[in-house]
Amino acid sequence: MLSLTDPAPFDPCPAPFNLARHVLGAGGTRPDHIALQILRPAGAERWSYGRLEAAVRGVASGFLALGLVPGDRVMLRLGNGVSFPLAFLGAVAAGLVPVPTAAGLTPGEVAKLCAAIGPRLIVAAEGVALPDDPPCPVLADAELRGFEALAPADWVMGDPDRLAYIVFTSGTSGTPRAVAHAHRAVWARRMMASGWIGIGPEDRLMHAGALNWTYTLGAGLFDPWAAGATAMVAAEGVEADHLPLLAKRFDATVFAAVPGVYRRILAQNATLSLPRLRHGLSAGEKLPLSIRAGWRAATGTDLHEAMGMSECSTFLSSSPARPAPDGATGYPQPGRRIAVLGPDGAPVERGEPGILAVHRSDPGLFLGTVEGETIRAPEDDWFQTGDMVVMAEDGAITSLGRADDMINAGGFRVSPVEIEAALNAHPGVSASAAVELPVKADATAIALFYAGEATGDDLAAHAATCLARYKQPRLYLRRAAIPVTANGKINRRALREEWKANQ
Repeated sequence: MLSLTDPAPFDPCPAPFNLARHVLGAGGTRPDHIALQILRPAGAERWSYGRLEAAVRGVASGFLALGLVPGDRVMLRLGNGVSFPLAFLGAVAAGLVPVPTAAGLTPGEVAKLCAAIGPRLIVAAEGVALPDDPPCPVLADAELRGFEALAPADWVMGDPDRLAYIVFTSGTSGTPRAVAHAHRAVWARRMMASGWIGIGPEDRLMHAGALNWTYTLGAGLFDPWAAGATAMVAAEGVEADHLPLLAKRFDATVFAAVPGVYRRILAQNATLSLPRLRHGLSAGEKLPLSIRAGWRAATGTDLHEAMGMSECSTFLSSSPARPAPDGATGYPQPGRRIAVLGPDGAPVERGEPGILAVHRSDPGLFLGTVEGETIRAPEDDWFQTGDMVVMAEDGAITSLGRADDMINAGGFRVSPVEIEAALNAHPGVSASAAVELPVKADATAIALFYAGEATGDDLAAHAATCLARYKQPRLYLRRAAIPVTANGKINRRALREEWKANQ
């Protein structure tokens, strides 16, 4: 059997359509229900659905009063507070194009992003870096909040295929790419409702991530709001140590984070008292089986992983209705057409590794990348994600790591994730990263960068018990910490560059 899914067609996105109107639609039937809570140890800021919609449409009016017109781009330089969703959805409601950016960027980095997308307005929180010479007006957070009381703007409706928002992703090259998404992208998230998130209108979903990241924006805000549920987000500056207490205090029924956050929580808590919790969600990088098992033991609930990317959000996952087998990421979500492709671009047999691909007909697939005013659409039937995976006979998909991170060991292609999982099981390792490094002009070797108390000899002996010889690292390099990207993913590229610079 081929590694291919051929699901029943997914209901097309209705037209005319507006992403912001769709996101807040379910809450319109219960305006007094709490839509959003910004959580702090001292308490929470609460927003009802009625207040949230009125503020979003007031912000839309404020943007238009500044002279912006549909299609203009609005860069967001905001942290984890209510201003972020107000600015994002307010822009979308008015037909503008919000562009969220990481709050921790330097002025030079922000200037490069501005050059890529040409914003007509920047909305910025106090203290957040801006270009030394901003290319457009800058609206302060306090001024934005003044728009909330304005008369509500009408929703700007239109073609669901038109540009709605832009996000930046580093891709495989490390150079930021401006990824353009259509209004229909949020319609595609309906396939995640049963395929991953598993929530209803009475749920309280708490997300530990930054709002400028698509994982938090989608799973932390869009999905609970589309279900009429309550979204809860940790405020700026809240440490991971406080998250379990906040989840208990504010009755979280679903918790979402990256594996690194779960790892930190479990390192400090053998058991967790979360009486309302039904399950947890994980995305951003591969979820180690040890963390899933630890979460089960600590909470009595399961962790459900999802796999996706900035260009298509998530499209395969574990879910309460269909938990993934241990070690596997999950199953293609209902309605998703997924394939595992070989070097010839054709689906491989199930059980054979290949590149994960999403069919270009997927309503969640991006429009293309932005270069000046040009938006390029995908040209092939399949959009290849760059992730190496294998599909089991029952359709479960297991991640083998990024194709560009795959290690060539004596002619074998080895997943760094597999090596890391094996070495992370050693009690003297708190985190690790397996990287292929050049050791001679024509030779490379597997190196393990690790944090922890173990010695290289300890780990070599451990590797010999659980990895084939060709998978075992030749170099063991201890570090105080393993570097991660802004989204919490292991930064193997930084380790490679560090090694090369010191040779």
